[in-house]
Amino acid sequence: MSNFRPKYVTFDCHGTLINFKMADAAKDLFAHLMTDLQMAEFIKHFQAYRLDEVLQDWKPYAEVVHNALERTCKRNNVAFRPEQAEDIYNRVPTWGPHSDVPEGLAKLAKHIPLVILTNSMVAQIPANVAKLGAPFHAVLTAEEAGAYKPHLKAFEYMLDTLGCGPDDITHVSSSFRHDLMSAYDIGIKSKVWVNRGHEPANPFYEYTEIPDITRLPGVFGL
Repeated sequence: MSNFRPKYVTFDCHGTLINFKMADAAKDLFAHLMTDLQMAEFIKHFQAYRLDEVLQDWKPYAEVVHNALERTCKRNNVAFRPEQAEDIYNRVPTWGPHSDVPEGLAKLAKHIPLVILTNSMVAQIPANVAKLGAPFHAVLTAEEAGAYKPHLKAFEYMLDTLGCGPDDITHVSSSFRHDLMSAYDIGIKSKVWVNRGHEPANPFYEYTEIPDITRLPGVFGL
């Protein structure tokens, strides 16, 4: 892949670039109510329900968090209060990048325009992007696309907005289920998986694996 120079390098944001502390937020609110093993199950369910919520028709991300947390509490026989979901949602813009991100992005941005495609809201994402330490050509949200990833509609919106085709970009993510499977399906051949331990490897989806963003410039021979 080092011989390929894309028109844009496109990124998932939360989880890949931003340290997405949903598990920590859930622990803060619920760990005192259960054992460590029960908390681990709660976190797993919360993640699963967030994915299930974004697979439905678009709705504001506050509703995604609310519904996912309410369903998680019901499954785990824990009382749910709406203000708990609001608390978690309001934490999202305060979260910053993984420690490896600013250096790698800043180096890459000198050579290739960077783009974010995020399952976020227009009003929330600027606070996260400002912490990344690099300029972005475009920051595109699910709100603008009218669909969350992994819907192909979100990727179609990105390609249409950039005025390019799937062969023109490299898409970077730490998630197969939210990004790389859909990127494969829509025909993006150049893909990079940042192995942050969220999901197991799946070579079927034809990607380059890196451990962190400091290694990303090297993918393009930089």
